[in-house]
Amino acid sequence: MTKKLLLLAGDYVEDYEIMVPFQALGMLGYQVDAVCPGRKKGDHVLTAIHDFEGAQTYSEKPGHRFALTATFDDVRHEEYAGLVIPGGRAPEYLRLDARVIALVRAFADRPVAAICHAAQLLAAARVIAGRRVSAYPACRPDVELADGIFADIAIDAAVTDGLLVTAPAWPAHPAWLAQFIAVLGARVEI
Repeated sequence: MTKKLLLLAGDYVEDYEIMVPFQALGMLGYQVDAVCPGRKKGDHVLTAIHDFEGAQTYSEKPGHRFALTATFDDVRHEEYAGLVIPGGRAPEYLRLDARVIALVRAFADRPVAAICHAAQLLAAARVIAGRRVSAYPACRPDVELADGIFADIAIDAAVTDGLLVTAPAWPAHPAWLAQFIAVLGARVEI
């Protein structure tokens, strides 16, 4: 089994939702190739920090420049064991790219970790029908319109349905990443 994972990025991806899995999965020994359509290895995407400060929705602040580690046009999906899709605003426009939709569909038989607004991309790819999917609550209509079953879980929880691991937002990183590495077949022991 390959130790390569693909991470799909775009401008205004949520900062924690790209940085934390990229670093954590790399720490476990996976080669994580972060790509963005129209960008090359060494290019950057801008991130946004979404926080929960008591308003009716999250707030947004400028994040960091995240360096891409591979070129989107060079990706051969069959070389990867799984796919990671962070949230933020990137999935909203990435779902308009037919190449991205085809790439997401290509991972239907492999582990996929999607968090927060990544459900918008899963819904557009039509890969969640009949599956239990968590996401940021504002994405519930996207999940249900794609015939998915919205998992209304705590913000720090995650849900696994087959090879698909989803969570509502970055506070779920411990649960989301633990479930994803279990689906990948990796083991962490203390």
